[in-house]
Amino acid sequence: MAESLDAWFAREILPLEAALLRYLARTWLRRDEIHDLRQEIYVRVYEAAAKSRPLSPKSFVFTTARNLMTDRIRRGRVVSIEATADLEALNVLVDEISPEHRASARQELSRLAHAMDRLPPQCRNVVWLRKVEGMPQRQVAERLGISEGAVEKQITKGVRLLARALFGDKASERGADAPLQVQDDEYEQQQRSD
Repeated sequence: MAESLDAWFAREILPLEAALLRYLARTWLRRDEIHDLRQEIYVRVYEAAAKSRPLSPKSFVFTTARNLMTDRIRRGRVVSIEATADLEALNVLVDEISPEHRASARQELSRLAHAMDRLPPQCRNVVWLRKVEGMPQRQVAERLGISEGAVEKQITKGVRLLARALFGDKASERGADAPLQVQDDEYEQQQRSD
C-alpha cells in the first residue's frame, strides 16, 4: 500500500525545518517574513508532491525555497543592490556543486575551523554562539554571564582575527598554530576609529 501524502510529508519534509529556517535566516533580508516563507514553501512542496513525489526531498525543498525567494525579489517594486547580489547567493544547493567547488569549500571550512580553534576562548565562544548558532546578542550575554557590550566587542575582535587569519595581514607573520590575538593598543585604536 502506498504511503499517504501526509505521512510522507511528516517523514521527509518536516525534519528539514531547522535547516530550512537557518537557510532562510541566512539568505532572506526581511526576518519578519521567514515564517511566512517557510509556510509557502511547505504549501508548494505539498502540492507538487501530491502530483509526483520528488526523488530527493531535501534538494526539492531547498530548490523550492530558492525559487520562492527569487520570485519574491523579482516581484518587488524596488530591487535593492543587496537583493540582486543575494540572487546569486541563493544558488547554493549541495546537489548542484561541482567536485572542485566542494573540495575548495572543504579546504576553506578547514581553514576557518583551524582559525576558530586559535581564537581566545571567550572570543571563540561568543563568535560561535552569535555567528554559527545564530543566538541573539542578549541571549549570548546571559548564557556567558557578560554584558551585551562585551559580546559586541568580542564579535568585532573575533571577526577581525578570523579575517586576518583567513585573508592575510599580520596573521601570516605568526606561526600557523599560534593563538590569534590583537595587540591591546592596536585593538583600542581600531575601536576608537570605528
